[in-house]
Amino acid sequence: MNHKLLLPDEDQALPGREQRLQIDNRHFVTGRPMLEPYPEIHNDCAKVLLGLGCFWGAERKFWNLEGVYTTAVGYTAGSTPNPTYEEVCSGLTGHTEAVLVVYQPSKVGLDEILQTFFEAHDPTQGMRQGNDIGTQYRSGVYVFDEADLTMARDLANNYQSALSEVNYPKLTTEIELAGEFYLAEQYHQQYLAKNPNGYCGIGGTGVSCAI
Repeated sequence: MNHKLLLPDEDQALPGREQRLQIDNRHFVTGRPMLEPYPEIHNDCAKVLLGLGCFWGAERKFWNLEGVYTTAVGYTAGSTPNPTYEEVCSGLTGHTEAVLVVYQPSKVGLDEILQTFFEAHDPTQGMRQGNDIGTQYRSGVYVFDEADLTMARDLANNYQSALSEVNYPKLTTEIELAGEFYLAEQYHQQYLAKNPNGYCGIGGTGVSCAI
């Protein structure tokens, strides 16, 4: 278990594979494409990758959010190319479970999406989320430009102040420019829509994130 709490060095990570996982590019809930292109919103489109614990419950938080066009789950911020779920669970890929959130800035701002992100989980727990333990459950915000990076860090600092007022420890959320995002297997996509009674370990601190 201890090795699952430490990110592997690149030379320790599993080798992975060149082939990308092939899945149906149709969102189970909305019917929209999960991956580009997005012809309906090509002039009003932005995206962010969010890690907040088990991606089954995390994804549902965002596909229900007004202004979000589509979502998908997968793996990011690690070393192993095109990992499988079992490899990620081993702790030897460095990836965290993440939700790709594609949204329309004319309808919802990144700050509103991050408000949902921070309030939906406990971003102070390090390499875990509740009973789910390991590097794959760490908190992370992975953005695609410097302006979003600055905004996300400013919002995190504000939320840290709110958490500190009620004696929560320091945020452990990674806030970085996004790297590769690898889709998870088909059965993980929109899992709780397919399995309404399925496991969901998502739970917040009860502290509001002001924007």
